Amino acid sequence: MKSKFKNLSNDLFSYLKKDEVLTLSFNGEESQFIRLNNAKVRQTGLVDDASIQLKFISNNRTCTGSFTISGNQTVDIQRGKSEIERMRSESTQILEDPYIVLPSDLGSSEHITSANGLPFDNAIDAILPAVQGVDFVGILANGKMYRGNANSLGQEHWFETESFCLDYSLVAKNHQMVKGTFAGADWDQNNYESYLNQSKNKLKLMDLSPVKLDTGKYKTWFEPAAVSDFIHMFSWNGVSEASIQQGCSGFGKMRNENVRLSSKFSISEDFSSGLVPKFNSDGEVSDDRISIIKSGELENTLVSSRTATEYNQVSNYAESGEYLRSPFMEPGSLDQNDILKEIGKGLYLSNIHYLNWSDNPNGRITGLTRYACFWVENSEIVGPINTMRFDDSFYNYFGEKLLEVGKNTEFIPNTSTYGNREIGGTTCPGILADSFALTL
Repeated sequence: MKSKFKNLSNDLFSYLKKDEVLTLSFNGEESQFIRLNNAKVRQTGLVDDASIQLKFISNNRTCTGSFTISGNQTVDIQRGKSEIERMRSESTQILEDPYIVLPSDLGSSEHITSANGLPFDNAIDAILPAVQGVDFVGILANGKMYRGNANSLGQEHWFETESFCLDYSLVAKNHQMVKGTFAGADWDQNNYESYLNQSKNKLKLMDLSPVKLDTGKYKTWFEPAAVSDFIHMFSWNGVSEASIQQGCSGFGKMRNENVRLSSKFSISEDFSSGLVPKFNSDGEVSDDRISIIKSGELENTLVSSRTATEYNQVSNYAESGEYLRSPFMEPGSLDQNDILKEIGKGLYLSNIHYLNWSDNPNGRITGLTRYACFWVENSEIVGPINTMRFDDSFYNYFGEKLLEVGKNTEFIPNTSTYGNREIGGTTCPGILADSFALTL
């Protein structure tokens, strides 16, 4: 993959005219996909795929393009040249870019992460025995992923990693479900079976009589998967510097009104896991770690070079969309074995979904409870709750209402395979909040 990208890049750079600059981004994978239903394999296959995204700059004008790599060098060069010709023509017909980001050559890099992953030939035998006897539905995405970036000034970056993600649901007799996502780089059969057993234990609890709750505010434990969904919202009109400057960020109160979250809440952009490249689509390289919120205080936002130019800020080389690429939330001290005791009476939420901002400036997020969500009384699970809508502010459950943070973190992967396998995910613990509002 790397040699193909390098050879193609050099050929396309040689096609440029004077004062034209080109940046190429490479996205590739060698993946195995296995779809399962009722604990049986329904579909399996291998995907060998790659594409190139182009950014062409000429006369202070920026154009973009892309094409799929065929594997035939002659065909791929012709596709690339056709895109350059199209962008060259387009650049004569558009306005100048007032906040143009020009590429540079600040040095090249290579990061290759080796893993003791799940061999393609062994995947089915590793997964199936442990799920016999339950209605198991899921999909395995497994294998290597590649990212590259090069520009016509000489800078080159290459990144490759290997990972697996088994995204599944266990279906109860009443058609309720328990969701799980077992993911990582090194496959450990014992860890897989232990993780699955936790889901099986929840599945038994789904057979208890459902509990109908009234709307109101409840003490609530959020498992890491639910916390990850809240953190994901921070990438949408949240930690983006452009969003704050434009007045549409939920973090505006932290910047402009000195509002703080709980001292127990800290989150950073952390590339040390090696699951995500530090370079962005412009070839700019971030620090290993960028503290976003430390002990409840906003320390940094994500600032792209374009935003830095527009608003006279200092870039920390975020992607142009200024979203979290590898968020890490600091763990706390709450032991997993003490969670039910600490809840006493309240909610145990494994998953949430359909999140949206209901009041962006005040940090209010609405969504639904989903899958294995339970009512707890006398520090024991009574039964699953019916699906309910919530509407509350992260300034509450990550702020003054945050009681405890779990001491164990979990990696919640990005499971999207729309177009290609996405890399990275969120690493976070669960949290216990004194109050969480169910509204419908």
